[in-house]
Amino acid sequence: MKPALIFVYNAGSGLFNSLTDLVHKIFSPQTYHCNLCAITYSVAGMRKEWKDFLDSLDMPMEFLHRDEFEARHGLKGVPLPAIFKKVNDELEVWIDAEAINSCRTLDDLKQLITQKTTREKN
Repeated sequence: MKPALIFVYNAGSGLFNSLTDLVHKIFSPQTYHCNLCAITYSVAGMRKEWKDFLDSLDMPMEFLHRDEFEARHGLKGVPLPAIFKKVNDELEVWIDAEAINSCRTLDDLKQLITQKTTREKN
């Protein structure tokens, strides 16, 4: 089975949480609690540049909010946001919250992911 990436946002799911997050990103972006969401989404939705980059990776992917991830995989207490690698039924933190939170731009995040995938291919 081909490894999959699971992107986990440090945000709750549901309409109320989505609306609250949107307002937070607009009015107080410097205190928004999910850098993964902040740099990959605009108020209009997923950034096209990000979607195109993800499509180029040619890997199965899953995108989950914190509560969905905990319910589906039973993992709690892992600092988020994070990107997990799933091989068969085993999950490991692939890119941790500290690394994601150090990214200031979408290009920074893309470079981080590209470096990680390149290292694993070699």
